[in-house]
Amino acid sequence: MRVTRLIPCVTTLVIAVCSSAMVGRAEGRHTAAAPVQAAEPKFDPTRDAAADVQAAIVEARRSHRHIILDVGGEWCGWCHTLDRYFVEHADLKALRDKNYVWLKVNFSPENKNEALLSRYGQIQSYPWLFVLDQDGKLLKSQQTDPLEEGPSYNFDRMKAFLTQWAPK
Repeated sequence: MRVTRLIPCVTTLVIAVCSSAMVGRAEGRHTAAAPVQAAEPKFDPTRDAAADVQAAIVEARRSHRHIILDVGGEWCGWCHTLDRYFVEHADLKALRDKNYVWLKVNFSPENKNEALLSRYGQIQSYPWLFVLDQDGKLLKSQQTDPLEEGPSYNFDRMKAFLTQWAPK
């Protein structure tokens, strides 16, 4: 019963905050906002993963990087934890982006991407990482469990993984 009464109050509060921000913007006032770091892309079941891999190969060749396929879904809690981890650890994200084209490949009831993923071997948990060379050849199939620590990921193990499979 209490939750039911709380919903209209929360809705009113959200509308009031949004309306206030819109009025301020319309009147030319700007409020200082906290810096927002870019979020990681989402897993998208509507994407053509095979075409995305081909585009990643083109980019990897152009930029002399390897490719990491990050396989998971919006349903996957550890996938979101991995996304937040890279947002919170800009130095690791910079290492990752310097050496890899990072590509999210959706696995969900809407689109399992079975034809593409069957090329790289069995997936036992999510997220799962496949490291490919710049030609799309599989270098490493990586379960993320060994990279985890407590409720997140381990900095040293993640750095070692990203360093080990980076282009020479």
